[in-house]
Amino acid sequence: MRTYLIDDLTDKDYQTVLKAFDDLGLRGSLEGIYYLPLPEDLLQGEQKAHLGDCGPFFMALEGVESPDQNSLRLELLVRARNKIRCSCVSYATTAQREHMIEYLDQFVEELEVSV
Repeated sequence: MRTYLIDDLTDKDYQTVLKAFDDLGLRGSLEGIYYLPLPEDLLQGEQKAHLGDCGPFFMALEGVESPDQNSLRLELLVRARNKIRCSCVSYATTAQREHMIEYLDQFVEELEVSV
């Protein structure tokens, strides 16, 4: 799996980020998983065509808490909320990847989390 990793987060900073995602209602169905929505204008043609049946589309972020180091792992896979397997589920395009990495970096920066 291709991922973008932010590691070496203090316990306080890690909890700050997760609370902010919780406050935005981005918590997934599993503990420590968050669904970061992908803007519709960045969807590929097939994803746009499948938006009604498969969408909305998102990238999953996993919060990994560990005694050694806490981290955030952003999967660089565009997932569909309503279907697990479909041809519209694919690795992020360059534009999608750049947008979501920048979004996460800016989100963490606005929370004044040191990375």
